[in-house]
Formats: sequence, C-alpha cells, structure tokens
Amino acid sequence: MADVKPFVCVRPTQELASRVAALPYDVYNRAEAKVAALAEPLSFLNIDRAESNLPDDVDTYDARVYAKAKELLDAREADGTYITDAQECYYVYELIMDGRSQTGIVACASIDDYANGVIKKHENTREEKEQDRIRHVDTCNAQTGPIFLAYRSNEAIGKIMADYKKTEPLYAFTADDGITHNVWRIAEPADVAVIREAFAGMGAIYIADGHHRAASAVKVGFKRRAEAGTYTGAEEFNYFLSVLFPEDCLMILPYNRVVKDLNGLSKDAFLAAVSEHFTIRKVGREAYAPAAKATFGMFLDEEWYELSAKEELTAIQDPVASLDVSLLQDYLLGPVLGIGDPRVDKRIDFIGGIRGLGELERRVHSDMKVAFSMYPTQITELFAVADAGLLMPPKSTWFEPKLRSGLFIHKLG
Repeated sequence: MADVKPFVCVRPTQELASRVAALPYDVYNRAEAKVAALAEPLSFLNIDRAESNLPDDVDTYDARVYAKAKELLDAREADGTYITDAQECYYVYELIMDGRSQTGIVACASIDDYANGVIKKHENTREEKEQDRIRHVDTCNAQTGPIFLAYRSNEAIGKIMADYKKTEPLYAFTADDGITHNVWRIAEPADVAVIREAFAGMGAIYIADGHHRAASAVKVGFKRRAEAGTYTGAEEFNYFLSVLFPEDCLMILPYNRVVKDLNGLSKDAFLAAVSEHFTIRKVGREAYAPAAKATFGMFLDEEWYELSAKEELTAIQDPVASLDVSLLQDYLLGPVLGIGDPRVDKRIDFIGGIRGLGELERRVHSDMKVAFSMYPTQITELFAVADAGLLMPPKSTWFEPKLRSGLFIHKLG
C-alpha cells in the first residue's frame, strides 16, 4: 500500500504565484539560469539556482550557493511572498499545453515506499547529480521541486479532482511559455480521507520524471532519521514532495536521435545494412513522425524514410528489449553506426520531442549526418519495465509540460 499524505504547504500568495513559478532547475545551464533568474527577482529559480546571485567565479557546488538559497527562501517568507497554509491539505494541479489538460494531486510520498519498492523506478541515478540536491534540500530544510509520479487511474481520486476543478481556483495563470497552470486546495476532511485511502489501496506508484530529485529527497530523509536517533515515522522528513498523475492523462513525447556520421559507410552500404532488420520506405521531403510502435523516421541526404522493424524484432517480448529505443539502439545505432554506449558516445545527440522535427533537419544541416524520429514510449511500457524491476535505456522518455518549482514547498520540520 502507498502512503501518500496531505501536508502543510508553504506557497506564494495568489497575486505573486505567476512571478514565482519557475521551470525545473536542471533544464538550464549556468548562463541560462542566471539570465532567467535575474530577469525576475521573485522567480524561484533564484533559490533553485542560487549561484545566479553570486559572482561567476563561485563554483556551482560551493557551500555559499546553498547558504544563499536558504537566505533567499527565508527572505521570501519574511517579506510575505510566501505564506503557510494553516492545515494539511492536498492540492489539485492542472497544466494545460496546446489545449490538452493534465491534472494531478500534489502530496507527500513516503521515503519508506521508495526504499521498499512501492514507489517504482525505471532509471539509475548518478551520485554526483544527487549530491547537489541533497545539499540544497538539507540546507534549505525544504523540498522545493516536486517529483513527477504516476499511478494507475483511480475513480475516487478522479471524481474529487473533477469536482474541485468546477470551483474557483487558488491559482490560475498562463506562463510565458504558453502553459496554463491551475491549482485548487483540498482541505475538506472527508475528501482528504478518500484520497489518502485510495492511494493506500495501490500496490505501486511510479516515478515518471525526477529520479535524481527523488533519490536526493529520500537520502536527506534517511540522513535526518540518523541524526534524530529516534523517530516515529510521522515527521515531515519521512516524506517527499510529489505530484501524482493518473496514467490516462499523461503524454510522453518522443526522444529523438541524431548521429554525426555513417560510421565510414557509403549511403548505399548504410541502407543495405539497415535493411537487414528494418523495411525501408522512402517518404520524401515532408518530415515524418512515426504513428505506431516499431516504426521510425529517418532523415538522410534531404530525404525522409520510414523504417519498420521486421517480424523478428516485433516478436520480442522482454519489456526493455522490446522498447522502440532499444530496437533502434540494438539493431541499428549499435551494429550499423557503431554507437556502443549512447550515454558517453560523442557522435550521438538526443533531441526532446518538444523541439519538433524541424530541429532534426536543422541539426543534419549543421553538424550531424542522419536523424531518427521516434514513436514515443508509452506509459504502459514504463509501468511494465518498472514492475519487472528493470531499467529503461537512457533518453527513453520526455515528459511535457514540466512541473513548476516554487508553487509548493514542503518543510522538513
């Protein structure tokens, strides 16, 4: 059973929410973060990437950066930018992109559920990336960037969310990138009880996005337990900030690939090698996005092709080996183009689907030779991999829209 609880939220005032809300810290490099943060003094990016408020020669991971983050968070609470709700609540959080709504529950999930596998993962994490957020959360004594979790749709939770969405929202604004954000607070004890009981009846929930943030939050929780010596399990450090979405409202975008060269092959030799495992159909000049699993688009020498995996590939049943990203890697990128480990090979790059097929053509025209458009990984495939205790290949999923940081803050004590 999953322990997903309401919490006392620290949040921006209604008037300032649109100015505070910021994209996740890790979508920016340092220079981009500084420009974005300093352009809006109330943006939560100033706290998430506090080095933006320090001299450029201060290392991103210097202790002064985390101290500055705490200083800024404390200042925003002191000046009234942030307020603290009077009771534990859940929140309904709706994001609308291109007319499509995605609605979830803001809550706190259990570090024990993460440790014992009720919260299932599909990616490994890297220690160096965890350390930054561990220090940020620990120093600020707060979790500030929610973890993106998914669950199998539940009728009771769905009804409550739908009912609250008919009422006046707590926040309602459209950000500069065109994404609309609506928030409602669930404080009614009966509704809170229904939601908590519904989650308690679930055998599994899944990390969709934010594996490093989740791992960091959990490690801070266990660190606090060790420091406390004794604990009841009810302390706030036993939980981490999350937004939980039902599977039927989620959209995963493709994570496309571009490769620098044909691995020494002529075009004809390359196409012949590809044809061993894929049926090749020339599409023409119009950009091609695959419409079904086990099909791929390919842009080469100003022409688009459709690649369809042959029967021996589509018959694969293993939840990881049958993923489209695996089929492309295992039967084309690896054996034909010589991309051994896509995590470290400098000849391959990955293009989030939000950037469109035009970006694939642009890269081929500038610094790459061939591009591949992907059919997006399905949420059911993500569940299957996680349920099997396996890991997805790198760059398998791209979730949009991104959750905003700064709208919900969970204090650890």
